[in-house]
Amino acid sequence: MPTSALHVARTGLEAQDARMRVIANNLANIGTTGYKRDRVNFATLSYQDERVAGQQSSNETAYATGLNLGTGVSVLSTTAITTQGTLTSTGNSLDLALDGEGYFQVQLPGGKLAYTRAGNFSRSADGQLVTAQGYALQPAIQVPEDAASITVANDGTVSVTTAASATPTEIGQITIASFTNPSGLQALGDNFLAETGASGAAQIGAAGDGVRGSIRQGMLEGSNVNVVEELVDMIECQRAYEINSKMISAVDEMLRNANQTL
Repeated sequence: MPTSALHVARTGLEAQDARMRVIANNLANIGTTGYKRDRVNFATLSYQDERVAGQQSSNETAYATGLNLGTGVSVLSTTAITTQGTLTSTGNSLDLALDGEGYFQVQLPGGKLAYTRAGNFSRSADGQLVTAQGYALQPAIQVPEDAASITVANDGTVSVTTAASATPTEIGQITIASFTNPSGLQALGDNFLAETGASGAAQIGAAGDGVRGSIRQGMLEGSNVNVVEELVDMIECQRAYEINSKMISAVDEMLRNANQTL
């Protein structure tokens, strides 16, 4: 029994260490544009069934309760919490925020599509709207060299004016991707997410159509990390880790007493 208790306590230490890593990552990304906090989900490990409830205890009776010994805990998964972050005004015409559901589409090297909530775009040397890494926004928006101002409507329609003409000219429309299960997207780093079988296929449409959020020009979405909640979770995780550590010390003391007695 003491040896198995050591194993159970060890799984608790590993689980809380993983949880602390997720909390640390949330706090580290508190200033990351469009970041969505993660939550750790735990699950019990398999049970050792010494006796099953309902099993015959004699020819005429059955056990009313079972004898099931747990073997510990494991990290089942992490879930991205996709609640809206705070929208902050930047005054930059190429900063775009999504007010509601959906993701911007970006083309990675090799042609693969990725999805992001971070709308801090820039103009490349050839006039395309790109991310800070230089990846092109999809569908591609080509801004003329002589563009004096750029306007992005709530539905994603992009218009420009030039020095020669103050009349806005439409040059394209930014479409938005939505997913049946956004929490199923795979995090790639650099604020990018990838489609998976769990997320479902990307459903492309205009911004502000009721399913997808509206685009807000000159604004950026902040992280949805709540510092107070994360600090409370950190303290709770630390206490759970300490308790499992004390369990190991207690079992070690039990083993020492058993060895000395026997």
